[in-house]
Amino acid sequence: MNIIFIGKRGRQTKVLKLASPGVVLGAVLTLTIIPSLMFYGGYFTATQAAPGKEKVLLSAWQEEMDAQRREIASARQKVDEDMDALALRLGELQAKMIRLDALGERLTKIAKLDRGEFDFSSSPAVGGPENTAAVESMTVPDFVSSLESLSKQVDDRSAQLGLLETMLMSRNLEDEMSPAGRPIKRGWISSYFGMRTDPFTGRRERHKGMDLAGKEGSDVISVGAGVVTWAGERYGYGKLVEVNHGNGYATRYGHSKEILVKVGETVKKGQVLALMGSTGRSTGPHVHFEVLYKGKAVDPKKYILATR
Repeated sequence: MNIIFIGKRGRQTKVLKLASPGVVLGAVLTLTIIPSLMFYGGYFTATQAAPGKEKVLLSAWQEEMDAQRREIASARQKVDEDMDALALRLGELQAKMIRLDALGERLTKIAKLDRGEFDFSSSPAVGGPENTAAVESMTVPDFVSSLESLSKQVDDRSAQLGLLETMLMSRNLEDEMSPAGRPIKRGWISSYFGMRTDPFTGRRERHKGMDLAGKEGSDVISVGAGVVTWAGERYGYGKLVEVNHGNGYATRYGHSKEILVKVGETVKKGQVLALMGSTGRSTGPHVHFEVLYKGKAVDPKKYILATR
């Protein structure tokens, strides 16, 4: 078998002789079967590789979905934590406001202020024209920040009110302890402080107190809060009660018929100390009232007139 190769212009250029059928078969295999095998081999390889790529893509997609789920769960947890913190802060703020209201009511009462002007039992009156401009909604972080700022303001106001309460209480306590007012509820002044004619000797002597006459057995009251330092007989005074008010002040109540307090007892302003009598150096039922400042007798008149 011969294979003739024809060149340009129809000229015979080369002749290939195929001497045997085996050579022919080899040529056929080379030209037909082998390319077919190569084609199908590539196709099989491609079909086997495609599921692998799909698995890779599916795996990446799944990982992305899982990451997004984790982010959503984390965001939800953060929102829950923020809401819990917000609720806790709101509760603390409400408790502080209740305390401030209570302090305000107490200070109003202590300072004797007009409840109509300082009414802590209702919300403060506010108002103003409506703003027609666009209103922006407050975000959660802004709301939390505003709440924190308000909480700090409440703490500051609470501290100031607490200090004011302490000052008012101190002033009120000082007022209660300072001698002021009459040592009797009913009666009249029978002898003043200073130089006078002694009712027993007729001589001019200095009277260290003020005498207030009244009905025997009537109440003798303390003109200030303090501690009883004397409760019993004393020369010239008869049955005497002495009260120490602090800050250098003390008062004495003499000639009592009966003493109703004991030494060391704490007494309040207006408390009954004794019953009016005429014990000791006395001409009739009255109370000898003395005011001492740093151990020295002073005129009780200004303390009697300084009624609180």
